[in-house]
Order: sequence, then C-alpha cells, then structure tokens
Amino acid sequence: MTINATSINATTTSAMTTSAMTTSVAKQRITRDLRDAEHALDEALLRQSQLLSTMVHARRETGVAPYMGQDALMRLVRSQAAMLNAGGELARVHGRLNDISVITGEGNDPKPTPAFGLSDSEAEAADLAGPLPAGQALAVDGASHTRAA
Repeated sequence: MTINATSINATTTSAMTTSAMTTSVAKQRITRDLRDAEHALDEALLRQSQLLSTMVHARRETGVAPYMGQDALMRLVRSQAAMLNAGGELARVHGRLNDISVITGEGNDPKPTPAFGLSDSEAEAADLAGPLPAGQALAVDGASHTRAA
C-alpha cells in the first residue's frame, strides 16, 4: 500500500472532524494558537518599525528630498496603527477566552488588565456580538438574559 501526502491529509482531516476533542486538549490548542497569534503581531510590529527606520535613514543618507517617499511612510504608519488596533482586539479575545475558561472551570491564565482601554463594557460587547433573534438568551457574567422582540 502506498501512502502519499494527500491520503495522509485526508485521513487527518477526517479524524479531526469525527473525533470529539476533550476540554483539556481544546484549552491547550487555543492557548498555543493564541500565544502564536500574539507573538506574530508583536513580530510584525517590530518588522514594520525596522522598515520605517530603514526608510527614513535611506531617505536621509541618500540625499533625496525630505518629502520623497512621504506617502509610503504615511501608509506604513497607518499599517502600524492597524496592527496596534489588531493587538488590542486580540487582547480582548484573550480576556474573553479567559472568562470562558474560568466559567468552565479550566482557567488559570491571567487575562489582560483593563489598562490601555482594553476593557469592554457590556454595551460594547453586545454591540460587537450583534443583534440576537428575539427570545434567544444572552449569557452575561454567568447569568442568562433574554432579549425581547
């Protein structure tokens, strides 16, 4: 019998969709992937900062006009701002996942502090979640609340 990458991938995918994942395994995978995502955002910010520095140094040291490439610098700074916003959203995800793990009795990872405006009000959280169909329950702080029609 010959085994190739396609059959291995098909077998792996099939096994992943049919087997039940334990809470412990789910927590470990989510923790790993969350930390990887946080690290990737930090790495991207560091690389963009290095690029910004290199661009400014190149402009200055090559003697081109001070406005040359200004539009590219401004776009890069906007990209950095977007990455910072993404980092804030990821911190909120981390905090919410921590809340869920505490509710399920699996939590031990300290969530991000509310510093730097990372705490969500209930109104903001509801706005992010979007409207619920009438009569569907919304769980907030472990209590169930039903929205009227």
